[in-house]
Amino acid sequence: MTVHSWPIRVYYEDVDLAGIVYYANYLRFIERARSEMVRAAGIDQAAMRADGIVFAVSRIEADYRRPARYDDALVVETRLTARSPARFVMSQRVLRDADLLFVAEVTIVCMTVAGRPKRLPAQIADMALAETSP
Repeated sequence: MTVHSWPIRVYYEDVDLAGIVYYANYLRFIERARSEMVRAAGIDQAAMRADGIVFAVSRIEADYRRPARYDDALVVETRLTARSPARFVMSQRVLRDADLLFVAEVTIVCMTVAGRPKRLPAQIADMALAETSP
């Protein structure tokens, strides 16, 4: 899986009084898309947690390009662009049709619930890296 696409609908709760998506909600949108990509790869995060292993965001770089508005149909595209034994990087973008609204690069670490580094699950370690980032 090189590119994972996840549809998002902008609800009233996502926007400010002007009807524009509140900036922090883009982080919620891309979090959901990352979770769905991991699920599609066959990783059960609840089972991981029961085994004392979790994922955590260690770095995020975000660039807001254009506003999304109430009732927009968006798509979040997620690509795995880099990985090491205990971390991986995902490039994500939010689109409304052909309009690029938001871009982020997110570094995720795998660790124990006590905060110690842990090797990535095999399903992520074996995932193909995207040839180009969004």
